[in-house]
Amino acid sequence: MIARRPGFDHRGKVFLITGAAGGIGSALCRAVAVRGAQVAAVDRDAERLAELVQQLPGVGHLPVAADLTRREDLDRLLAAVAARYRRIDVLVNNAAMTSAERFDERSVASIEDELALNLLSPLVLTRLAVPLLRAGDDPRVVTTVSLGGIFPLGETPIYTASKFGLRGAMLSIALDLRAKGIIVGSVLPSATDTPMLRKEALDGGNTLQFQDPPQTPEHVVRSMLRMLDRPRLERYPRPSESWLVRVAMLSPNLLPRLMPLFRGRGDRGLVRYLSELERRGLIRRTPTGRELVG
Repeated sequence: MIARRPGFDHRGKVFLITGAAGGIGSALCRAVAVRGAQVAAVDRDAERLAELVQQLPGVGHLPVAADLTRREDLDRLLAAVAARYRRIDVLVNNAAMTSAERFDERSVASIEDELALNLLSPLVLTRLAVPLLRAGDDPRVVTTVSLGGIFPLGETPIYTASKFGLRGAMLSIALDLRAKGIIVGSVLPSATDTPMLRKEALDGGNTLQFQDPPQTPEHVVRSMLRMLDRPRLERYPRPSESWLVRVAMLSPNLLPRLMPLFRGRGDRGLVRYLSELERRGLIRRTPTGRELVG
């Protein structure tokens, strides 16, 4: 009889979580804090970050307001974590951004900013964090990628580029670092009901991701926790959607024909999602359309 691998013991573990004040990040912070972990929570939004950390159960959590695209902020972040904890047990690369501004209209600076946050910053942070990870007994790296790292999203090509690159890099890093004692894996969620998705929906982002109602951040977090219990190179919170996009990518030349087949359902799903957000009081109507509340 094969012995079942025990679940990951969160008690006393140090989690460094980026994008901590966002939808998935804040849900993950709460989930691991409830399980006894200490959280170094990182986000650009210092006010929301401080509020989040004050609400976390347990003691010893550390809020660090930082711009992950700035090397000096990364150095300051890791210095603060080293001073407080002396190690990192689990690094979670979760921070990301997107823009629905069309490729032929957006500025070059905005392209560079998006790639810097989504692709370059998690790679640099992971590299700089290696000494602190090695100081832990069972170090892990978990990265939030996206199904956009497999399937092209026409309205958000820079987000797609960053996630394609991040997925490939993390697969490669996982193969390299496994033999050196650091376990690396990625979670690839589809559309998730977060502030980022709500803004994208209002701005006219890719409608294909609304084939089904967006999942909750807590649903994605469950996949992250399973990644710790049973490590894998990749996990998909919605496996059925992952199979669909992977099969579609077997013949990418057919995509111009396949896209219209899904577009109508996605358009209707977006309309339903916007109506739901309005019912929940998260967006409101204005004389010129809709806007986010708060």
